[in-house]
Amino acid sequence: MYAPERQQEILRLARDGGRVDVVSLAEEFQVTAETIRRDLKALDRAGLLRRVHGGAIPAGRLDFEPDLAERETTAADEKDRIAKAALAELPEEGTMILDAGTTVARLAGALPLEASLTVVTHSLPIAARLADHPGVQLHLIGGRVRHRTRAAVDAWALRAYGEIRADVVFLAANGFSAEHGLTTPDLAEAAVKRAALAAARRVVLLADSAKHGQEHFARFGGLDEVDLLITDSGLSPEDATAIERGGTEVLCV
Repeated sequence: MYAPERQQEILRLARDGGRVDVVSLAEEFQVTAETIRRDLKALDRAGLLRRVHGGAIPAGRLDFEPDLAERETTAADEKDRIAKAALAELPEEGTMILDAGTTVARLAGALPLEASLTVVTHSLPIAARLADHPGVQLHLIGGRVRHRTRAAVDAWALRAYGEIRADVVFLAANGFSAEHGLTTPDLAEAAVKRAALAAARRVVLLADSAKHGQEHFARFGGLDEVDLLITDSGLSPEDATAIERGGTEVLCV
């Protein structure tokens, strides 16, 4: 099968199923994963598909959001490195907000037992990880829980974040760029992220490099509102320099 024929079939599968993934396509067409990535890149450039973590979705579907289990296994090594680096940003005996996100959840799981912190979160998975931590005073923000992310949203959550002031927030995003800022697929989740961002004196964004340049439906802040971006070495030096020109420090690990 020639590349144009394969790409046409990939496009049909994406439209029929709502998304395609690299591994399944490589098996289906008996080609390498790298060949499929080139196909997806070509379709993305043509405006026919939009690349996402591990695959692609039909163009225009900016509301697509992978479930929690899928995001847990995506870029796992990179997320572990980012979480480890973020430990250096913990406020000593201070207060911090942990946003809902799989990289931030890894940070929660890596907190040293000797840490003495007040932690606020609207993420049920993060709260569950920290509930038995001996040095953490845990505050769980309430609200309607989104099934896809297990995060509390809506008025209760917004009101609670409006009443606190933390030393630092460790923020998550589905997409980030200097041009389009911080984005996520869901409006309700974006509103809570915006409130969490405003509730802290220092903002640290934890995001793997694959999210750079991704643009989703709901914008919740500008990259210039972030004090420090911790990402992996997949972010090019040129992109890191462009981000730092906007006033955000970049740490690639």
